[in-house]
Amino acid sequence: MNFLLRFSRAVDWLNGQIGKYVIWLILASTVISGVNAVVRKVFNVSSNAYLEVQWYLFAASFLIAAGYTLLNQEHVKIDVILSRLSKRGQIWVDIIGFSFFLTPVCLAILWYGIPFFLQGYRSGEMSNNAGGLIRWPIYAMIPLGFSLLMLQGWSELIKRIAFLQGRIDDPTQKRDEKTAEEELAESIRRLAESNAKG
Repeated sequence: MNFLLRFSRAVDWLNGQIGKYVIWLILASTVISGVNAVVRKVFNVSSNAYLEVQWYLFAASFLIAAGYTLLNQEHVKIDVILSRLSKRGQIWVDIIGFSFFLTPVCLAILWYGIPFFLQGYRSGEMSNNAGGLIRWPIYAMIPLGFSLLMLQGWSELIKRIAFLQGRIDDPTQKRDEKTAEEELAESIRRLAESNAKG
């Protein structure tokens, strides 16, 4: 169990680091969207590449942050039912969910998603839109995102089992840490302050 807990901490760290930086993809997507809208209205110029890169960035942030979302317990739960169960009952629901639902779904998506990405990569598939982008980079987000989500599911499973064995504190208690949005706002503030000084 000690090895598994070390594995769990490593996965938590990995998804935590990814979550800190993925939020920048959403900011980039928003900025590109705004600039594209202004350029289209003011200069009557547009490009499908700008529209597609917005979609790529948003899809990438959604897919590769799924593990981070699970780490922070932000996925949808059926609280109406779970709140009626004891803590051990809630933990067992999580164990069953991670073992018999999350893992098989992730494995199925990887089973189909990896060949889908490889086919797009080998063929150099391009968007059908004029001026569109190559597709394989966004196809790569499918296996990457679901691998990170599955690893985080295993990490959560390990923590639930360790909790039932009395080895760790309740892993479902939310930690009082800054959200990714708060960290992004702080990074932007620091960047603005350093630019003002320089």
